[in-house]
Amino acid sequence: MKYLPIFLDLKQQACLVVGAGEVAARKIELLAKAGGNIRVVALDIGRNVAELRQRLPLDIRQKAFEINDLKDIRLVVCATNDRPLNAAIAAAALQQNQLVNVVDDPELCNFIFPAIVDRSPLVAAISSGGASPVLSRLLRGKIESSIPAAYGLLAELAEKFRPLVKQHIVESSKRRIFWEQVLQGPIAELVFSGKLAAAEARLRNQLLEAEQSGVGKGEVYLVGAGPGDPDLLTFRALRLMQQADVIVYDRLVSKEILELCRRDAEKIYVGKQRNHHSLPQESINELLATLALAGKRVVRLKGGDPFIFGRGGEELETLMQHGVNFQVAPGITAASGCASYAGIPLTHRDHAQSCTFVTGHLKDGSINLNWRQLSAPNQTLVIYMGLVGLEVICKQLIAHGSPPDLPIAIIQQGTTQQQRVLTGTLSDLPPRVAQAELRAPTLIIIGTVVSLREKLNWFQTD
Repeated sequence: MKYLPIFLDLKQQACLVVGAGEVAARKIELLAKAGGNIRVVALDIGRNVAELRQRLPLDIRQKAFEINDLKDIRLVVCATNDRPLNAAIAAAALQQNQLVNVVDDPELCNFIFPAIVDRSPLVAAISSGGASPVLSRLLRGKIESSIPAAYGLLAELAEKFRPLVKQHIVESSKRRIFWEQVLQGPIAELVFSGKLAAAEARLRNQLLEAEQSGVGKGEVYLVGAGPGDPDLLTFRALRLMQQADVIVYDRLVSKEILELCRRDAEKIYVGKQRNHHSLPQESINELLATLALAGKRVVRLKGGDPFIFGRGGEELETLMQHGVNFQVAPGITAASGCASYAGIPLTHRDHAQSCTFVTGHLKDGSINLNWRQLSAPNQTLVIYMGLVGLEVICKQLIAHGSPPDLPIAIIQQGTTQQQRVLTGTLSDLPPRVAQAELRAPTLIIIGTVVSLREKLNWFQTD
């Protein structure tokens, strides 16, 4: 992160703008909205700045900049077309530990102006760190269109009731849950409809009910994180990740997906690497129940889909035994996601009329599968967690009737920028995989559909 996003209180603070052209006028308006006392220094006063003087209490000094103009100034904006002058002003301001922004010259700044979505008192700021102001403005437009103006009224309602809610709901975690229910439920809808009095009345009633109710149980959200690409998360998964108090996650959940969880949520890593678990599965099951019974909202975040080789069923059985409420948010399983990103359709009228999912190792670590059934023609075989047993898998399939030249693909870290795909046949792929030093997580696809990759491959990771 190149810049730390902060919000600065400029009320009654002295601000200096050097320059009085069109760009300077935009900065003056922004500083004025924030309540700053603005002085403008410029030899030529542009039309836009002159018009601003009619409605803003500006201190305009039509003269050349002098070092004394920086005296007692909190924030400086350089908006001239003279880069040497801008650089000199910036250097002097920095020497006095002042905040300084040089328009369109981030190298001379110690702060930059973001693109702003203003729903006061709700304000959102978007910045590219100076890399692309145009991109920041485009993103602002997208956010502007998705946040109704009434969100400002909703923020004002929350501000008005915040002291009262804090007084009546002392525990911060319960207070957070209360506000989440208020801000995305019927009360919010009343505000959006302009029924502010009704919204306030319902909020008071909801506060009274919350104060009178005792400590309730928490809940577990079993969430599928998909195969790796954060764009493949469902909206529901993202919503649950943002409201959880605790995130329990394993090795298959990427850093980019974890970044989308609520910032202040407790994050507990439970491993789940082959033959090396930070916590045994039984301990994970009990951990989820213990956290929920303590009143926490817990996201159990799993790669892929929690009900497809994700042991989600085992975890939910334990929650049922403890009487813990739970929800399930399905995810795109590795078979679907990785096959799509590798350009390999799992079914095709000319190649496969069925698709079988199997795991490459069982609970005891062995590979004991129905090889005769898996060797049947006209199907696609998808093997999860089969990297270590790849050689055994290929030999067994050949031994039970599969042709040695049957196409096979192995996909490493599918759907991510680190995706690697190797294709070959049952007879020649295992030694090539060993030479390529592939690492888990991987997915194996076997069947003539693999031959379509050459034509259908669309996702390049150059």
